[in-house]
Amino acid sequence: MNPDVFFENFELLADAPNGVQKLRELILQLAVMGKLVPHDPNDEPASILVERIKTEKKKLNKKEKNNGSKQLHPVTKDDIHFEVPNNWETVRLGQVYDIEYGKSLSEKYRNSEGEFPVYGSNGIVGFHTEYLVDKPSLIIGRKGSAGAVNLSDKPFWPIDTTYFVTPKKGLDLFFSYYLFKTLDLGKFNKATAIPGLNRQDAYGLIIKIPPLAEQKRIVSKVEELMALCDKLEARRQKKQEIQSKLNSAALDRMLSAEKQDEFEQRWQHICENFDLLYDNPENVERLKQAILQLAVQGKLVTQNPEDEPASVLIEKINSDKKNLIKAGKIKGTKSLSPLEATDDVPTLPEKWEFVNLDSIILFMDAGWSPACRNHPTEDEDTWGVLKTTSVQPLMFLWTEHKQLPENLIPRPQYEVKVGDILITRAGPKNRVGICCLVKDTRSHLMISDKIIRFHLLDEFVFPEFITLCLNTGFSQNYIESQKSGMAESQMNISQNKLRMTPIPLPPLAEQKRIVEKVEQFMGLCDELESNLRKEQEDSEKLMEAVVKGLLEGEDTEKTELEKPIPLQVATIKLK
Repeated sequence: MNPDVFFENFELLADAPNGVQKLRELILQLAVMGKLVPHDPNDEPASILVERIKTEKKKLNKKEKNNGSKQLHPVTKDDIHFEVPNNWETVRLGQVYDIEYGKSLSEKYRNSEGEFPVYGSNGIVGFHTEYLVDKPSLIIGRKGSAGAVNLSDKPFWPIDTTYFVTPKKGLDLFFSYYLFKTLDLGKFNKATAIPGLNRQDAYGLIIKIPPLAEQKRIVSKVEELMALCDKLEARRQKKQEIQSKLNSAALDRMLSAEKQDEFEQRWQHICENFDLLYDNPENVERLKQAILQLAVQGKLVTQNPEDEPASVLIEKINSDKKNLIKAGKIKGTKSLSPLEATDDVPTLPEKWEFVNLDSIILFMDAGWSPACRNHPTEDEDTWGVLKTTSVQPLMFLWTEHKQLPENLIPRPQYEVKVGDILITRAGPKNRVGICCLVKDTRSHLMISDKIIRFHLLDEFVFPEFITLCLNTGFSQNYIESQKSGMAESQMNISQNKLRMTPIPLPPLAEQKRIVEKVEQFMGLCDELESNLRKEQEDSEKLMEAVVKGLLEGEDTEKTELEKPIPLQVATIKLK
């Protein structure tokens, strides 16, 4: 690929996921491959400077008797994996660079007042009143952050977890820095008794050396492009910050609307700016949460004056429960006081009422947690026990289970069935209180004792709506406040506390309308999220094609570099 195509589409490529970081890496790769700047045949060939460096190294070796490097194999045609300009020279790293050990410096001698920086394996770890190296050099991580590359352009002290490299005359300091950044020295970090980077491995690497004049042109171009990357990164970050603020503001304004016409205006504003507010998958999740909030606040569908009020529904529920208790079909429970609107309890729409969860359930139990095989079953005839990860917000995953050992007798009374409502009872704080309705499952799976199960009086309440309430809004906030435990890594909620959970109950017909509207919106959100992820994948493929074309010399179709068509999303009317 012609590098001009790369530069012409620089900003487009930066918009890919992690695009700026990939551009930085690509810039350095192009730099050390001779594909970043024009070549000047009048430059002194690199072969001459390499010979000077080799001669200088031989003199130093004789004087010092040992430079720390073993005899290096000569470069052969098989070692050359890509062609470079004629006035470049292919060598082994150890032929032109010396990698030298740092020296131990106790922490008590490192402070913030010294004049000279002290370098550890990946950056400055303090300052000292003396220096060990007086010439601008590279610092290479030897232990710890093995292979990390830093640069000091003033005297410094490299400690014993580092190497340092002082480029010879004819090797530009900054070109050397960029070159070493592309070598991936961390791959030589050996997991021995004392893991670290062996410099002998680095000495054998094949590198390409351009003429000194071209090294300087490369450095200038790299700095120019890196500065552009900084601007693009800052611009992208600023855009994301602005978009996040706009998104939050739009959702907050809509959620806080008190009057119906005010609410509908704010929803319309979101619809009109959909592409602006939702151009990455992360924002779609916030939209989903807002939709769920609207649902349990009674703002997602129009209230129908013909609907039977929830107060009448509650009277029927209480009457039905009394009959079931009298018939011995369910157990009686302690009467719970109804909630009234206060500063902490939201005002409900007309015909809605607060009820405690206990007042609308038939039964509640938990399962069994024997020691299981650490793998799922291979067939439906083998019993398994559900893990808590089988319960996701509004979604059941029956595949998340472990096999019951053959020596244990299953307990069919705990088998999960379609229609069960499950809620996690114990685990990490962020995994406690998650609820779902089982709409599909397989046989021979039992709930564990970390999962609470219950059934509703579904003649009067819609299970999908109740699980919706338990996953969001006021009900979810209550559950969050009732979690207990010594540490966030292991918390729980009791059945008694769960029974007291307040539920905002609308008329039965409205419950069904709300669930239908939520499903419509969630379908829209899923489609939007899928399209956005497809755009991201396309951007990543574009970046991969460009990288392959530039590094391997393959052509990329011009159409691949055209800007993607803006995402078009069909919106669903609120009412």
